[in-house]
Amino acid sequence: MVGALTLPAQLVTGDKPSGRHAPQKPMNEIEFETFYRKTAGGLWSYIYRLTGDASTADDLLQKTFFRFLRSNPTLTGKQHMRRYIFRTATNLALDYFRETKRERNRDAEVPAKSETMSERHELRHDMKRMFGELKPRERALLWLAHVEEADHNEIGEALGLKSKSVRVLLFRARKRLAEILTKHGMGPEGAR
Repeated sequence: MVGALTLPAQLVTGDKPSGRHAPQKPMNEIEFETFYRKTAGGLWSYIYRLTGDASTADDLLQKTFFRFLRSNPTLTGKQHMRRYIFRTATNLALDYFRETKRERNRDAEVPAKSETMSERHELRHDMKRMFGELKPRERALLWLAHVEEADHNEIGEALGLKSKSVRVLLFRARKRLAEILTKHGMGPEGAR
């Protein structure tokens, strides 16, 4: 279990802060555990969709919360902490892609269909493969907008972009996904 966070040096030494406001109390173990339980599932799904690998998602989730704790979070608001954690996860995922320089095989063959495989499972597999054809930023934009239901400002904060840039980039990501779906015969009728 995660221990309580350390207090800022000013509280330990008894020095008065130089600003007008006293420092806020750091997050304790119970508050962290509550925050973790509320955000870890959605954050793991987000990281998994970015990376396409469950093991990598586990590692990056752990690193994200480690960095969050190391930053000595103060109780400034749950939405602020949530945006911070998604921004950290995004940066770690982008670092992961830079480090590994992983090439995606876009032309990978779809495994032979088994008669026992359900249509839903096939669709999920196809969508996962097509979602993997998007760039990491496009996946992040689409995931935050449509799964996490974040608004443009929240997406901008999570990805380090301006709200107006998010609007344009999200439009382009949707358009690119539509092109990929159409290319694979899953687009709207007559879209070819």
